[in-house]
Amino acid sequence: MDQNRNQRTDGEPVALITGGTSGIGLATAIRLARHGYHVAICARNEQRLSSAREQISRASDGRGEVVGFSRDLAQTDDAISLHEEVLEQLGTIDVLVNNASSAPLGNFETMSAETFETMVNTNIRSVFYLTQAVWRTMLQQGRGVIVNISSLAAIDPFPGFSLYGSSKAWLDILTHVLAAEGDAADIRVYSIRPGAVETPMLRGLFPDFPADQCVQPEEVADMIWRCINEPEQLATGTPHHVTNQPDHS
Repeated sequence: MDQNRNQRTDGEPVALITGGTSGIGLATAIRLARHGYHVAICARNEQRLSSAREQISRASDGRGEVVGFSRDLAQTDDAISLHEEVLEQLGTIDVLVNNASSAPLGNFETMSAETFETMVNTNIRSVFYLTQAVWRTMLQQGRGVIVNISSLAAIDPFPGFSLYGSSKAWLDILTHVLAAEGDAADIRVYSIRPGAVETPMLRGLFPDFPADQCVQPEEVADMIWRCINEPEQLATGTPHHVTNQPDHS
């Protein structure tokens, strides 16, 4: 790797956001771009990727560069190559938001092997490979912030969400351990546990879920922004909740 590639000449920070074409990912990309971040997003659907890039660019008023990568993070090779391609185009990665997720719904006894493998590849394996690659870059540059999008299902799952809730619990544990490992290198790691968020994924799974019980993607993006910018207020390695229900912490 070119050692000089990890320095941008304009000095502006770079954020990589997985699953950045809708919901939490898109809201976060817009929020960061408005504050001058160069933003990289990835998603499987090229048409949605192009549309999201246009929305982010309009919202940022051209203050930051926006790049998109058509990637299926259920494929290990896509997760591994994403890091390198972001470095090639943007020079470094200061913030990683692990947002892409698979949320299978169904009874445990009827869950297919294919569903299980897709969930593991998207929610666990890709997070491991991508975060490990970004971690090495952050160690090299001596700074970085990683925000993992978990869920209240990690601590309060309901029937039918056994796989999803388990994968998010794994993500919370990874967050806690990486925060301790990264402390000396000024790498902060956060976990955010939203409740029900008004997203296409939620509506695809629960079309009748009461809208007044949902939080908006922008509220989660606000918490991500706080994690990045308010280290004295939000402890690294600790799950932070975003919900309109009573706090579960």
